[in-house]
Amino acid sequence: MDLNTVSRVVQPRTLAEAPFPWSSDMAWLAGGTWLFSEPQSHLTTLVDLRSLNWPDYELNESGLTIGATCAIATLAGMSLPTHWSAAELVPVCCQALLASFKIWNEATVGGNICCGLPAGSMITLSVALDGVGTLWGHGGQRRQVAIADFITGEGQKDLHPDEVLRSIHISASAWQRRYTYRRCASGEQGRSMVFLVGTVDPTTDEFVLTLTAATQHPMQLRFPSLPSWSTVHKALDEQIPFTLYLEDAYRCATYRQHMTYYFAEQILAELAADP
Repeated sequence: MDLNTVSRVVQPRTLAEAPFPWSSDMAWLAGGTWLFSEPQSHLTTLVDLRSLNWPDYELNESGLTIGATCAIATLAGMSLPTHWSAAELVPVCCQALLASFKIWNEATVGGNICCGLPAGSMITLSVALDGVGTLWGHGGQRRQVAIADFITGEGQKDLHPDEVLRSIHISASAWQRRYTYRRCASGEQGRSMVFLVGTVDPTTDEFVLTLTAATQHPMQLRFPSLPSWSTVHKALDEQIPFTLYLEDAYRCATYRQHMTYYFAEQILAELAADP
């Protein structure tokens, strides 16, 4: 879609060259697949993050650091260590996007996260593996925040106007967790309605159940070891109020809550049966 109110595109070489102070008629541009998908009549200026030339990723013994401007196609095509069992979650989450190959080559990991949409599957990947985002501020400030805490509501995030998401780090130990998932969507390649991931740490036996798409923001339930279903059921009752389940034109909150419980029981049974 043409953004006919935009009169200026800024391509800074460093963040310090970006126009400040920030105003409501400005927007960061990464892949632009959401930005150009609907009218943005309030915008006059786009600030192109791609001109900063951030590396797509850095892989080392500490884990994987994914650049915010890394394209979905690049992430999907990465060759990760074979002993990282949870690496198989990467193509699962990439394919969970309602997107063609054209979108894959333009949409960015950071853009998907910063949109803050419940169905954002880069959010699912990052939260399920306890990813930590690094935020850069215009004045040189740096801060880190868990992606689970970064998304605070539907379309809302812990991001100041003068900040950008620079990268997401997922530790090597997180990649070595056992995992399984359940997902339902509006169609075979459609928008996620409910997306749950269960992981078990092979060293500590900690079990983490991550809920996305069904709720207004990501939720995690943590247990020191694989619990009984009754324990998980009680935790879902107590920690996730019905008002947190998403209600929209695709599915009602009652459906999403029902499928959350249904999938959670399946995930627990599968991980318990395959030690």
